[in-house]
Amino acid sequence: MKSISEIKNEIECADRREWPALLEKYAEDTRAGVVKLCRQYRKKLDWEVKERERLEQMRSYEHEYEKIGAVCGIDEAGRGPLAGPVVAGAVILPPDCEILYLNDSKQVSEKRREQLYDEIMEKAVAVGIGMVGSERIDEINILQATYEAMRQAIQNLGMIPQILLNDAVTIPGVEIPQVPIIKGDAKSVSIAAASIIAKVTRDRLMMEYDREMPEYGFSGHKGYGSAAHVEAIKKYGPSPIHRISFLKNIL
Repeated sequence: MKSISEIKNEIECADRREWPALLEKYAEDTRAGVVKLCRQYRKKLDWEVKERERLEQMRSYEHEYEKIGAVCGIDEAGRGPLAGPVVAGAVILPPDCEILYLNDSKQVSEKRREQLYDEIMEKAVAVGIGMVGSERIDEINILQATYEAMRQAIQNLGMIPQILLNDAVTIPGVEIPQVPIIKGDAKSVSIAAASIIAKVTRDRLMMEYDREMPEYGFSGHKGYGSAAHVEAIKKYGPSPIHRISFLKNIL
């Protein structure tokens, strides 16, 4: 008779499609540890069914427009912070691409975002990133800077998509047909993927800035206006990456 650890290892090493047969195989094992183990893996299977149903709902826009050609999701990160760039992501996923847990970046933990970033980069047909820094934001305002970052992301895809699915906005100066979707990062897998790419890219950059300027605590707040960040600005003054146009009430 196999030990509980051996059974667990057998299930873990098996393809997900083999799990139902394995769980059925050990269903008559009355050892408490085996019963608990089987219950846990059945819950995982049930959850994955629900997760795939959720992802299929998030593919509705992709299914609607994929007959046109390559569908590209667009989203940004960093419109609100007091420091750092605004970053845009553009992602083209293969039809019916499955990336479990994919969602609006704000609904996903930092650890999960990092994992999703790697999976998106591995599975995507194309990924483009655009970035506009604080000086340019002060020069043209955050909305126009966001549009500029989005145009850069599209240009950096390395291919031309046939349709853009955007999170809530219509990007000026772009000839590709666009579909603005309110709260699109929670309704479209392509936009959700773009939001993850933009968020992780920006967070990693802010971590680098934290190593260069630790007095501001960028690793904790990523440039957003936390109480500790505001106090640091008052104490040390603005850094080269602060958006001066955002600091009028503070300074």
